[in-house]
Amino acid sequence: MAVSKGRRDGGAADEVEIALPALSPGASRACGAPLSEDAVLSAEFARFIAQRNVDELVVEQLEADVGRLARTYVSHPLMEQYVEIRRLRDGAFELLRGRQHPRQTTDLYLSAARLCGLSAHVCLDLGAHDSAATHARTARACAEAAGHEGMLAWVRAVESLIAYWTGRYEQAARLAQAGRRHRASGGIGARLASLEARASAIVGDSTGALAALSDAERSREVISGGDEVLGVFDFPAAKQFAYAGTTLLAVGGQERAHRAIVSAETAIRLYRSADGDDQSVGDLFAAHLDLARGHMLLGDLDGTEEMRGFVLQSSPERMSASIVRRLTVLGRELEGPQYGGAAQAVHLRDRLQHTAVRASLPAAHPPELPT
Repeated sequence: MAVSKGRRDGGAADEVEIALPALSPGASRACGAPLSEDAVLSAEFARFIAQRNVDELVVEQLEADVGRLARTYVSHPLMEQYVEIRRLRDGAFELLRGRQHPRQTTDLYLSAARLCGLSAHVCLDLGAHDSAATHARTARACAEAAGHEGMLAWVRAVESLIAYWTGRYEQAARLAQAGRRHRASGGIGARLASLEARASAIVGDSTGALAALSDAERSREVISGGDEVLGVFDFPAAKQFAYAGTTLLAVGGQERAHRAIVSAETAIRLYRSADGDDQSVGDLFAAHLDLARGHMLLGDLDGTEEMRGFVLQSSPERMSASIVRRLTVLGRELEGPQYGGAAQAVHLRDRLQHTAVRASLPAAHPPELPT
C-alpha cells in the first residue's frame, strides 16, 4: 500500500492518500466465488420463506367453518356435526404439518384447538369420556401453541365437564378454578364460576357453591367484549341460569328449590326467545328436568309430570349421555319412601326409565366415534 503526501492550492494542510492494492484477475475470481455462493444461499432461504401451503383465504374459510359448526352444534343432531368436525380437524392438522407464515400458523393452531374442543364435546355427549379427555388435551396443546388465553380457559371448562360427568366432582371444581386464572374476555369467567358452583354443590360444599354462583353473577355484570366464537364457545345468560338451577337443587332446601325453579324457567324463556341456531337442545332438556325435579322436591308431582313432558316426547337421538343420566337419577328419586309407591310416582318413574333406556340404545347414537 503506497502512502503519499502533497499540498493543495492555497497552502492547505497535508492529506494522506491511500492506494488500495490492485487484485489480479485470478485473485478477483477467487474472492468472488465464495461471495456469490453465499448470496445464492440467501436467495434460496428467501424462496423457502415464500413457500407456504396456505394463504389468508384458506385461514379465513377454516375460521368461518369452525364458527358455523360451533353455533349449529348446540341445536342440530350430533351426528350431523361429527363428520364435518372430524374432516376439518384432520385438515387443520395436515396444514400445520406444512409451512406458512408465523401469523397464519398461530391462526391455524387456534382453529385446531377449537376443532379438538368440538371433538371433545362430541365424545362427552356420547359418553366416551376417555376419548373426550384425549381431544381436550390436544386442544390445550394447540391453544398453548397459539398463545390464546381465552381458549386455554375454555379447555379447562371442558376438562371440568369431563371430570364432573365421570364423578370426579372435586377435581371438576379445581379445574374450573384453574381456568379462572387465565386472562380472558367474554363469558368464560361466568362459565368457569358456574361449573365450580355446580361441582362444589354436589360434594356438599354449600358455602363454596353459593360463593361461586355469586362470582358468576359478578362476572356476567362486568363482561368486557363478546366471545370470539358463538355456540359451544359462548356462554349465554340462558345457560348460566340453567347451571344456577342445577346448583341450587344440589345445595338443597325448599327455599333454594323455589329459586331453582325460577332459574330454570328463566333459562327456558331465554332459550326459546333466541334464534334457532342458539337454542341449545341439551340445555333446554336440562332446564326442563330441573324444573321437574324442583316440583318433585316440593311435593308437586303434577308439576313434575308437566315439566318432564318436553323431554319424554323428544327424539332419543337428541339426548346426550348427561341427559340420560339425569333421567335415570330422577327416576330413582321417585322410588323414595316419601312417595309411598303412589301410582302417579310409579308411572312417572317408568316413563323416565323407559326413555333413558331408549336413548342409551346403539340405534340412538351410531357407534363410530372420533379417536
